[in-house]
Amino acid sequence: MVRRAHASAEALGRAHVDLPVVKLRLPGRRTDETTPGASADLTEQLERAGGKGRPTPKRSEAQGRRQGPPPPPPTTRKEAYRRMRQSKTADRGTNRAAAARGDQSALPARDRGPVRKLVRDVVDSRRNVGSLFLLVAALAVSTFFLRNPAVQTYVSLLMMAFFLLFIVDSFFLARKIKRAIAEKLPRESSKGAVWYGVSRTTMIRRWRFPKPAVEPGAR
Repeated sequence: MVRRAHASAEALGRAHVDLPVVKLRLPGRRTDETTPGASADLTEQLERAGGKGRPTPKRSEAQGRRQGPPPPPPTTRKEAYRRMRQSKTADRGTNRAAAARGDQSALPARDRGPVRKLVRDVVDSRRNVGSLFLLVAALAVSTFFLRNPAVQTYVSLLMMAFFLLFIVDSFFLARKIKRAIAEKLPRESSKGAVWYGVSRTTMIRRWRFPKPAVEPGAR
């Protein structure tokens, strides 16, 4: 009897040793299996699931990406034309805004390229006599309705003085444009750049297109 009990105890001891170790996880207690890498991965997954870890999109961008049911097809030809006009108007507005900012992909051919961009910056960085062209022209047109010879004479003298100053100012502007192209874009062609810059000076600054990207006196 004693031998049998002893043999049973040894068998139980060997079975207990061969069994794998079972680790109990108590609440609030950190086990050895939790590593910093696994914790970081878990935090990253929670952040992705909760939408954190990235900047909040603007309202306009969120509305633009919002997916919804497509609009129903037009029922009449008039409605189809109306939708087409609305789409074209929206596209023109978007393209014009991009061109006003100076986006090369939206600009017309005459305004594209690094040379034209440089010329615009040179023109917009200085005070130009040509900016008064529209005002002088409007004054000259108004004198035709006054029918006063004295006023017409003074306006004619004013226009002559303006055009002399405009020619002198355009001469110095042309030299500045050529020098800027030779220094910054020596491998680019300057053909038509001077005329492009002079014609831009004849517009009032706030009406120029594309809009000025530099302030006066920046260069």
